[in-house]
Amino acid sequence: MATGRGSHLMLGYQKSVSAPAGDHAMCWLADLLKGKEKMANELVPESPLAQLQRQLDAARAELQDFTYAVSHDLRAPLRHINAFAQVIAEDWPDMPGEVAGHLATIRQSAQLLSSQLEGLTQLSRLGLQTLNVQPVDVGALAQEVAEEVAAKYPQQPVQWQLATDVPQVLADATLLRQVLVQVLDNAVKFSCRRALAQVELTWQTLEGGRCQITIRDHGLGFAPEQAHALFKVFGKLHPVREFPGLGLGLVASRKLMERLGGAIRIEGLLGEGCCVTMDVIRS
Repeated sequence: MATGRGSHLMLGYQKSVSAPAGDHAMCWLADLLKGKEKMANELVPESPLAQLQRQLDAARAELQDFTYAVSHDLRAPLRHINAFAQVIAEDWPDMPGEVAGHLATIRQSAQLLSSQLEGLTQLSRLGLQTLNVQPVDVGALAQEVAEEVAAKYPQQPVQWQLATDVPQVLADATLLRQVLVQVLDNAVKFSCRRALAQVELTWQTLEGGRCQITIRDHGLGFAPEQAHALFKVFGKLHPVREFPGLGLGLVASRKLMERLGGAIRIEGLLGEGCCVTMDVIRS
């Protein structure tokens, strides 16, 4: 049977011999081609690679759900701990110094864990954001982020050397901006022991329509064999008291770059700074 759009259907026909009220005939039509296609799809075995990919996607979704649920459910007990510690401090103003110190440790630990849980929640949601891929002016975006970072560290003079001729790349501007914020913020933060922080952004063309963006600083750096630890959850190589942070920024940056079809790497030398390289799709 030909349709009005020029395609063809293979129909199965069935009629009813005894019609209701004796004055109507009833029949049923079924598209046999669709039925055959469905049966064929069900009979074709799933390839090992497709099966592994399906299992991996399911595991990732389950992990995201678990991380969000755990981080969400633990917040209420932490709020209670912090609130009761505050009540004790207010009701016992003349408590011994040792007790006051223990109480302060309890509150600080609860606040730290609360921040870590919030970070995990945000990390678990990175894969759920809808992408808005379009040409992005990396040079202008980096300049904008650099101004914000400089305002965050008013006591730290910074010499920015940001290439202005960076070609446009195909990316989600919001996600790429988050990566640049993390990398440039780290570059300045870990250069605090220098009288003048120096941050350089360069680029080069890669094969396959890609572009490599490199951000280099001359800060504390790290031992090369420790680079892998920076992409682990809560991975930190320097004292938290001197360099605040949760150790989630680079983990998030890697996930964001993977979502953009790119990659991020980091190299460093202790006392000489580090170099962050991002591979992105050129517009």
